[in-house]
Amino acid sequence: MNSPVTIIGAGLGGLTLARVLHVHGIPVTVHEAEASPTARTQGGMLDIHDETGRPALEAAGLGEQFRALVLAGGEATRVVAPDGTVLFDEPDDGSGGRPEVQRGELRRMLLDSLPDGTVRWGHKVTGVRALGGGRHEVTFADGDTAVTMLLIGADGAWSRVRALLSGARPEYVGTSFVETYLYDGDTRHPATARAVGSGALFALTPGTGIVAHRERGGTLHSYVALTRPQEWFAPIGTGDTATATALVAAEFDGWAPELTALITDSDTAPVVRPITTLPASGYRWDRVPG
Repeated sequence: MNSPVTIIGAGLGGLTLARVLHVHGIPVTVHEAEASPTARTQGGMLDIHDETGRPALEAAGLGEQFRALVLAGGEATRVVAPDGTVLFDEPDDGSGGRPEVQRGELRRMLLDSLPDGTVRWGHKVTGVRALGGGRHEVTFADGDTAVTMLLIGADGAWSRVRALLSGARPEYVGTSFVETYLYDGDTRHPATARAVGSGALFALTPGTGIVAHRERGGTLHSYVALTRPQEWFAPIGTGDTATATALVAAEFDGWAPELTALITDSDTAPVVRPITTLPASGYRWDRVPG
């Protein structure tokens, strides 16, 4: 299969670029490893700033559709101490420049804006190679290949495409997030819902912290931050939810119950999200045609 422009990765970056190219009449194919748009949850809230994300969506011709996704009150910010004492509380008065939207809804909007067949699902990249003359060949897990004149890597931290430019690999920064969800928070978890408020909650101490957002329908979505070696998180994800939850909750002993409930009362099994980074300085690569 040949395509003049090939994007690897149907995340927000890859899809936004695909949409902008489509608006300008440039055909593009996006290859995504996931089997379908609903193969997994798409993360939490995103604040789309006036000076960065918003211009990209306007260039994609999706400004009005984006505004329809904004969660009222989502820009509210609250900082609390471990005992629940409110240290800072800024409401969302509607005048801010970083409206909050849910990542999954934003991705769905972008997918719906593209012609049918633009995204090829279940196409996991296993290799890429230069063919000369700016052309590249991409090989997929199912044995299929694609040849393209312009190859764009939008495939995240562990990008296969990046290897054509640089041998640098992401490194663990020493902190991981443990993701949890409380559904129907206002009814089932009222004290915790009041603590989170209408937007984002931050409860942070050195080496430990809880960051939570209110999502549509009263969902309370949390990222529990822990600075620990990666081996410490090994019991999480083994299928023993009770043991995993107890392991994380123990690190917040003495914290206010309305905060620890974001861990102990989760409606989903905890999921570890290690935080990685590429080299912070001196990270450069030579230009490669195509």
